[in-house]
Amino acid sequence: MKILIKNAQIVNEGKIIQSDILIENDLISKIQPNISEEADQIIDASGKYLLPGVIDDQVHFREPGLTHKGDIESESRSAIAGGTTSFIEQPNTVPNAITQELLANKYELARQKSFANYGFMMGGTNDNLEEVLKTNPRNVPGIKLFLGSSTGNMLVDNPETLENIFNNTKMLIAVHCEDEATIRANTQKYFDEYGEDIPVKFHHLIRSEEACYKSSSKAIKLAKKTGARLHVFHLSTAIETELFRNDIPLKEKKITAEVCVHHLTFTNEDYETKGGLIKWNPAVKTQKDKDGLWEALLDNRIDVIATDHAPHAWEEKQNVYTKCPSGAPLVQHSLVVMLENYKNGKISLERIVEKMAHNPAILFRIEKRGFIREGYKADLVLVDLNQNWTVKKENILYKCGWSPLEGTEFHSKVTHTFVNGNLVYENGKINEEKFGERLLFELEG
Repeated sequence: MKILIKNAQIVNEGKIIQSDILIENDLISKIQPNISEEADQIIDASGKYLLPGVIDDQVHFREPGLTHKGDIESESRSAIAGGTTSFIEQPNTVPNAITQELLANKYELARQKSFANYGFMMGGTNDNLEEVLKTNPRNVPGIKLFLGSSTGNMLVDNPETLENIFNNTKMLIAVHCEDEATIRANTQKYFDEYGEDIPVKFHHLIRSEEACYKSSSKAIKLAKKTGARLHVFHLSTAIETELFRNDIPLKEKKITAEVCVHHLTFTNEDYETKGGLIKWNPAVKTQKDKDGLWEALLDNRIDVIATDHAPHAWEEKQNVYTKCPSGAPLVQHSLVVMLENYKNGKISLERIVEKMAHNPAILFRIEKRGFIREGYKADLVLVDLNQNWTVKKENILYKCGWSPLEGTEFHSKVTHTFVNGNLVYENGKINEEKFGERLLFELEG
């Protein structure tokens, strides 16, 4: 199968060039102007931009065990509609992916059901070190540790266990950092005053700046002591960004950071209108924090933009504060949110591609993906930067059927998505054949 894309503005490796691109089977075979080869399909991309497919390094697709919220099929379908061609999913499903057998089960589900390329994190707990150490770094992206409890409590709070994991694995360790004792004390304080129905506007004071900083600084200290590779998920405070460096290339960093689209988009002021729909862990915080995250993203202290895509049923989100689960669906809209920031002059197209495709590929050492290069997998997305549309119930593809962005007007649109050389999404239509593959990772040295 050959697909020829003509006249695209290719955004890749810090440059934008007009070129044609030839896809043969699952690979990019040629990038040059005026390719005249025969092809099974020719797509005229005049006026559009071609980007490497987004690699989202943190999603929760809820399968197995929580499939009333979302599943691999529904959420990967929404991913390709939004230009995300690869995802890395987290272990806090039911049961938690904390043994090699349970992890293998998730991979088997994805092999049958995923529209996008997939990787699944192995989960660490207080007592599964032996299982963690059996993880194959060639086909599993890393080890995930919750240093603060969140959905599907997998809290790792035993200092000895933590040190053992950090000391004994060469794999990347990704962490959710919030200090449990601080959060519990804060929750109790507000509970004593309001009971179960704590106003959601206090969420950022309960899961506070202090809780985040205390936990992430401790994890970084341990990584420095042990030499472990540490990736801190979803930074939410300005102060935490000071813990990371930007004076060496990403390839040489052993300690890295991610920011999520929602922490770059919302502030605590938005609780008033959005309520529990924007209740995340860690919490959306202040304008000062949002500004600090943007600054660190643009000066390379923060390496990756992701979503922490975490759907819940609409009914669950209507509960009182103490029973309202944290998390929201984002994977269908993450790229257009960032393109809107480009339109508003906050970030360049080249930097969006760097933070959402190149850097996740570098950081996780993903084989042959994340760049538009000859010989690389043809995971690509075409975007029209001059197409207005509004997020509405009828165009939301998440199984949960809602989005915190409902009613938002965007001025850019994903028109085509390719996964492994297959056109999987075109102008609102999804190819129901599933072409997702298991992500592979280059070994050190």
